Amino acid sequence: MQPSEKDLHSPPLQGGDARYADGNGLVVPVVTRGGLESLDTGQSSGASRIAGVSPQHTPATRIWFGKVSNDPGYRSVPHHHGEAETGGYVLSGRARIYFGEGYRDYLDMEEGDWVFVPPHMPHVECNLDRNRPLTWMTTRTPDNIVVNLADVADAALRHWVDRP
Repeated sequence: MQPSEKDLHSPPLQGGDARYADGNGLVVPVVTRGGLESLDTGQSSGASRIAGVSPQHTPATRIWFGKVSNDPGYRSVPHHHGEAETGGYVLSGRARIYFGEGYRDYLDMEEGDWVFVPPHMPHVECNLDRNRPLTWMTTRTPDNIVVNLADVADAALRHWVDRP
């Protein structure tokens, strides 16, 4: 349903759920300024995850939204995100995600591509480019759960060692 003309010009609500209220009791948007994102979030070696919106530093209770950066040639250890549903957007670079039995399957992505990773799905995230960083925008519900698993050899990941 589209908002009516009246809806578009109505004053904002000053009430709402008290857990989102600021110190004055008002429910207002919360801005995380660039450079002030939270590093207090799940990590995997070699990946930098910073939270722009998260339970760690905003009133959010059911969403984690952040930026994940990977160095050139990076690949994560196998991991999953527990109960969290994960959505990703490749902001810059070229990515690969290995998944499935023995991580034999993979899909490649590039700038502008979106991906959904279901809960509890073990996977390996990779930066295909040996020279440029990879940056993802990522969101998870309910939080940035990261469960690191036993590593696998590079040679076990099909077409990883011999990529261009």
